[in-house]
Amino acid sequence: MNSPTKIKAVTFDVGGTLISPWPSVGHVYAEIAAQHGFSEISADQLTKRFHTVWRASKNFDYTRAGWEELVNETFRTLIPDSAKITFFSELYDRFAQPGAWRVFEDVRPTLEKLASMEFRLGVISNWDERLRILLKRLRLSHYFERIVISCEVGFPKPSPVIFEQAASKLGVAPGQILHVGDSSEMDFRGAKSAGFHAVLLQRDPQNPSPEKPGVDEIVSLLELPERAISGD
Repeated sequence: MNSPTKIKAVTFDVGGTLISPWPSVGHVYAEIAAQHGFSEISADQLTKRFHTVWRASKNFDYTRAGWEELVNETFRTLIPDSAKITFFSELYDRFAQPGAWRVFEDVRPTLEKLASMEFRLGVISNWDERLRILLKRLRLSHYFERIVISCEVGFPKPSPVIFEQAASKLGVAPGQILHVGDSSEMDFRGAKSAGFHAVLLQRDPQNPSPEKPGVDEIVSLLELPERAISGD
């Protein structure tokens, strides 16, 4: 165990950490599909198919074209071969609207508390050009000094480049930044590879782990003398 390090900034992943699709990806897909004559496809079918396709995606680039390909593949086995998906733009636009997302209940109180403790706050997210307007519409953007997005940097997590860009924009050394996220590969190992400290969140109520904190517990981790946490 290394000696404690003073933390000056906290960065957050977005999807699965601060917000999640609401009621689910499948519900939104099914609603739009039904408006175009595919009312027989259930939300559960679409959610399962989406997650199957998502897990199989390699080197996803978080572009509009990438999302269109993923949506087409999600629907591929659920609509007739002769049918063509004509509603991708509607789906894409819907996920830029606050109604398609929920902010986890512990997020705003935690951000308020961290801001009151004078931590510099930022976002490091694998996302596309919709993220800035979405965070604004969800009334979250004002908490963050810097929002660093993979589509703008050109390197998605877990690449250390996106973390290094965030550190540079915040003007804080990587070793003085704590990154918070829900993905062991993208957030925890990615942040560590860039010299950040990292915390892996507990966000799965079906598989709770006492070793993983919630967002609200981040404050208690930082309420130590001189805002110090121990390195690994």
